[in-house]
Amino acid sequence: MLSIGEFSSICRVSTKTLRYYDEIGLLTPSEINPQNGYRYYAIEQMETLLFINRLKTYSFSLDEIKEIIHSDMLQDGSICHVLLRKKEEIEKRIHETGIMLEQLNGDIFNLQQGKSIMSYMNDIDVQLVDVPLMYLLSVRKMVQIEDYPETYATCFGKLFKKIAVGGLTMVGPPMVLFHSSEFTPDGLDTEFAIPIKEYATGTRDFNPGLCLKTVVQGAYSELTSVYAKQREWAEKEGFKCNNAPYEAYVTDPSQIENETENITEVYYPVKKI
Repeated sequence: MLSIGEFSSICRVSTKTLRYYDEIGLLTPSEINPQNGYRYYAIEQMETLLFINRLKTYSFSLDEIKEIIHSDMLQDGSICHVLLRKKEEIEKRIHETGIMLEQLNGDIFNLQQGKSIMSYMNDIDVQLVDVPLMYLLSVRKMVQIEDYPETYATCFGKLFKKIAVGGLTMVGPPMVLFHSSEFTPDGLDTEFAIPIKEYATGTRDFNPGLCLKTVVQGAYSELTSVYAKQREWAEKEGFKCNNAPYEAYVTDPSQIENETENITEVYYPVKKI
């Protein structure tokens, strides 16, 4: 048996941390002296603590680690699936960090060249186009920001199924129309739509007319800047929005390896003031 001090010294974990692990039921001492309250740990518990430390380095929370330790994951082999999911999370963070660093390097370069940190806005191209009437097969609902990826997949899955069952013909890429004028606690009023050739049950007319159009290649996080640039262009040229802004997804995000390969068309319907 090892005293809490010896256990702490060998495993390089403070006694305060060990007491906390005991308090939350993560790692309890093998024995506690009833007279003086001294805590003792079994030799084999060192491996458990090392395992805890290893999972912490992979960014597992203490609650997650506790669930793993007190389950049958280590015996039935399912711990491998847990680690694979964590690996995917870490790879995603690394990818997102890479994009952030690339953007940061661009800002630093512009500043070193004597340009504004916001000079990238000058590269956003805005065109005035006339978009004809289209028939939309769509699903409209309130969506929270954090639920967009899942809702996107679910709604378009239903629409593609309707197209297949009904023998309908797609004439354009999937679209998302934003009907909300502001953020609300209920989410955003969003319409997931696919332009089709036939006028069938469940379709509706959509006639955007004059629109500001910007083609974006890159991550969806860049689209906010596009809307800001389009709004700025509209105000400068004497236009105002008169219909739901929308995005057309030229590339399927599930079929590309890198976000930088995304191609999105952003439309901002307008009329002359």
